[in-house]
Amino acid sequence: MSKSSRPGKDSKSKGQGPTPEQRRKQIFLGLAVGAVMGLVLGFFTQFWLWLPAGLAMGLATGAIMKPPAN
Repeated sequence: MSKSSRPGKDSKSKGQGPTPEQRRKQIFLGLAVGAVMGLVLGFFTQFWLWLPAGLAMGLATGAIMKPPAN
């Protein structure tokens, strides 16, 4: 049995990227995680620059993470 005839394989596994809606969702999810992380680190260290660092980390994470499931 070849790999392409396996049941349960969807078209996304053939190199297609996420839809624009999925891309937006993962960017917003990454921003939310980064904002929470920045706020928590900033609260515990009393250093306010953790917030923009957390947002940058969230944007980077959202850009490279696997698209969320529908």
